[in-house]
Amino acid sequence: MRDGKHVILCVDDDPDFLESLRIILESNNYIVEEAATAEEALRHMDAAKPDLILLDLMMEEIDSGTNFVKELKLRGHKPPIFMLSSVGDAFSGITSYSDLGLDGMLQKPIQPAKLLNMLKEKLKKPA
Repeated sequence: MRDGKHVILCVDDDPDFLESLRIILESNNYIVEEAATAEEALRHMDAAKPDLILLDLMMEEIDSGTNFVKELKLRGHKPPIFMLSSVGDAFSGITSYSDLGLDGMLQKPIQPAKLLNMLKEKLKKPA
């Protein structure tokens, strides 16, 4: 938390998608930190101190999202991580998100109400 608000790290290589997340989250009193790559997100983890991470499944490399999760765990970071994916339903039929060290998966395009409800529940944000 920073200034009484939860910090959400959004990691996605699509600047338009990051902007839409920023608008949704900031208008609901969250602080948004952004990274366009998994590598950039790793560099900013200590300074950002996110309460939760929203992470694109496929960015600059096909497995960069899953590699990011593994690296975070190795470094001892423990914020909940939710994978964002346009292939979410197909992906969940292949593997369990928990097998990848994730706390959940959200289907793109993001439904704002679903995202905000998940954040409220996961972060226990008062109404």
